Amino acid sequence: MTTESFSKAIQHERLIKPRRGIVAIDFKELWQYRELFWFLAWRDILVRYKQTYLGVLWAVLQPLLTMVIFTIVFGKIGKFDSKGAPFAVMTFAALLPWQFFSTALTESSNSLVASSRMITKIYFPRLIVPASTLISGLVDFAIGLVILFILMPIFHVPFTLNLLLLPVFFAVAFVAALAVGFWLSALNVKYRDVKYIVPFLSRMGMYLSPIGFITLSVVPKKWLLLYYVLNPMVGVIDGFRLAVLGWQFEPYWPGLFASLGTIVLLLVSGAFYFRSTEKTFADLV
Repeated sequence: MTTESFSKAIQHERLIKPRRGIVAIDFKELWQYRELFWFLAWRDILVRYKQTYLGVLWAVLQPLLTMVIFTIVFGKIGKFDSKGAPFAVMTFAALLPWQFFSTALTESSNSLVASSRMITKIYFPRLIVPASTLISGLVDFAIGLVILFILMPIFHVPFTLNLLLLPVFFAVAFVAALAVGFWLSALNVKYRDVKYIVPFLSRMGMYLSPIGFITLSVVPKKWLLLYYVLNPMVGVIDGFRLAVLGWQFEPYWPGLFASLGTIVLLLVSGAFYFRSTEKTFADLV
């Protein structure tokens, strides 16, 4: 190789260094790899329903059957208050964000380990991997949203301007899923016990979240703020009910803002923890 060709080769090499300082995430680099992000997202959608007999129908059956069970247990047997709203719609409005969050939790936590071949062979921003898994959950959420809009006229729930709040609270649910996904995906690379803990957390979280009951009618007032802080999805669920069923489901606003604070804290700390540990991913996956 001549000196000139060698110098040209050096010019085309890319030197990768860890970013330091307050901003640890290179957003410009993430944008450059946006095509890979969409490729991974589409792959996850295809794999999710590959070789399943019912396919996308699972996205319809799962929330509907869960709604029926919660309606029977909490509405018919437990006689929980629904503030005059149809218990089925009240429950389904809460299930929508929770199932998106739960699915994202499961998929993102194992995403890095499942992509071990890519991670050990080529360079790309590792943040793309857990983030892309959230897109596959959008399919189920969109199907669930259509079901909700079908249930509303069936149970005589009017369409109001409050529905415009749905994208806002879904964005909060998306950020919450992203934040927890950063933490769990990075932790799962080092501690493989995480994959056993996540399904347990998902099941327990569903019963500890106000899906079959109204937050303000069940949780004692002295524990309300702590409840919102420890489970930030409570604020999201309350927000979905407000959007679908109206202002009689107005949330506990201090708790809602506390939930937002918890989500922001999880997102920032999760991103920093992910970035600080990603240099070890190729050796551990």
